This record gives sequence, C-alpha cells and structure tokens, in this order.
Amino acid sequence: MPASLPIGTRGSPLALWQAEHVRDRLSAHHGPERGAASLKVITTSGDRIQDKPLADFGGKGLFTKEIDEALLRGDIALAVHSTKDLPTQLPEGLCLAAVLPRADVRDAFLSPVAPSLAALPAGAVVGTSSLRRAAQVKRARPDLRVIDFRGNVQTRLRKLAEGVADATLLAKAGLDRLGLAEAATSVLSVEDMLPAVAQGAIGVVARTNDVQTRALLEPLNDATTQFAVRCERAFLAELDGSCRTPIAGLAAIEDGAIRFRGLILSPDGAEWHEVEMTGPVAEADAIGRQAGEDVRGRAGPTFLEKLM
Repeated sequence: MPASLPIGTRGSPLALWQAEHVRDRLSAHHGPERGAASLKVITTSGDRIQDKPLADFGGKGLFTKEIDEALLRGDIALAVHSTKDLPTQLPEGLCLAAVLPRADVRDAFLSPVAPSLAALPAGAVVGTSSLRRAAQVKRARPDLRVIDFRGNVQTRLRKLAEGVADATLLAKAGLDRLGLAEAATSVLSVEDMLPAVAQGAIGVVARTNDVQTRALLEPLNDATTQFAVRCERAFLAELDGSCRTPIAGLAAIEDGAIRFRGLILSPDGAEWHEVEMTGPVAEADAIGRQAGEDVRGRAGPTFLEKLM
C-alpha cells in the first residue's frame, strides 16, 4: 500500500471537488494514515475539445480515456468521476468499485431573462451541450432555439452572463457542490426534465484485481445509490446509449422496490418513447435491461439507428 493513494481526476473545479470529497471520505473512514490520498490531475480529450460538439468525437469516453489509461498503467490507484460521464462498458481490467450517496438528481434552470423554461419568450436561445437536455427542451418548447454550450460550470455561467444564450440548464448537484446553488433561477422537476443516467452520483473506478484499493473503497459505497445506478446504466447499455443519443433515465428505491422511468427522444424532440417499470431491488439490472428492450421495441428498429 503506497504512503499516499494517488487519485486520478480531471482538473475542473467540480471534478476536483468530487476527488477531494472522496479523499476526505477515505481519511474519515480509515484514518489519516491508512486513508491518505493525493490528487493527480489528468487532462482528457473532452477537456481539450472545447469548440465542437462532443458527439462528433466519440462522446462519453472522451472524459475518461486518459484517466483509464493511467489507471491501467498503475500511475494512479483509483479514479473519481461523475458517474453519468462513464461509458456503460468500462475497459477490461477496470470496475466501478464504489458509488457514493447520490445528491440532487434534478436539472437547474438558469436565466437572466425568465424565471422558468415555460416563461422564456418565443425564439429565446437556450445553451446546452447535452443532447438529452436539448431534446427535452425542444419537446416542451419547439419555439426555442438551442445552441451548443461547452465548458465547465464557471465557463457556462460566464457565457450566460455575456449574453451568449438567454438560458442554460445545469445539474443541480454540481451547482450545490460548488457552492453556486444561488445561481439557479429555478429547479426543474424530474417530470419536466428527466435526468441523465446516474446524474448526481459520484463514481470511483479501480483496477478489478486491486483488492487492497477496492477494500478501502468499500465503506464509501452506498447500496441504495449503487442499485439505482445499476438499473439506469443497464437501461443505457441495452440501448447502446452514447452522446449521440438523447436518453434519460431515473431509478428510485422505496420500501424494497425499485421504480424506473426511462425516455428516448429524437434530437429535435418531435418523437419520444417512455417506459416505466417496477420490481424488486435485487433485480435492478434486469429491470433496466427489460425497460431498454421494451422502449426499443415500441420505438421500432429504425429509431435508434437513425441517431447513431
């Protein structure tokens, strides 16, 4: 066991907050010596590509590829991510070793010109880099114009203040973690804006064969969040979801049952297909897969093919 466990992370303020949170939890659970960890900032392809839509370059893996490679080389012992950024299939030799208790799953609406998405004037510009958010905005308000809006949270807030867009949408959890909750004009309900799969959950990836590190991470894992995320990620995997596919999903656990709601949309929001399923928590993966099969069947064989 190294004197200081190296944690791989991206360098954005939110990514650093999440990595520091994992470091602090390790220290709290294991003591300052056994749980000691240090951060290693790794720049990913997604960080370098700032002027084009990520979907044009491969999607989710762009935020994890270089960190995965460092983990497989042994340069770091674990990696901290927003779980929603993780591909459904991790590279061979890596596993999702812990999922921390989930924060707020909702999306926040930010605008200097309107109190809510519904109140935006016709023709207003909404900036987002998320196809999921863009498609749901267009479904609710086809009269609005949606533009690509890249950058970390602070960059997007600056662009909004500069008038690049009239409004934007950001994860409420990210704003809360950065102490920017007051930046939200309002918060959208999950009925109005279904979240991204695993939104609000911090995931920790480790080498599958690194039993020492996995044992250290075990106390950080939240079983309720883990089962919900497994259900959502199974749904995404069944649909081969990528950054080219507007897919949303949310699982909630109550009284020993898991209730899942999933949604796929066309990028213009004109066509969508929803699914809801409930079952035992122990069958979380199967419920997610079944929901994916169900919505795929109702959408028809060509719906997803057109989006790939």
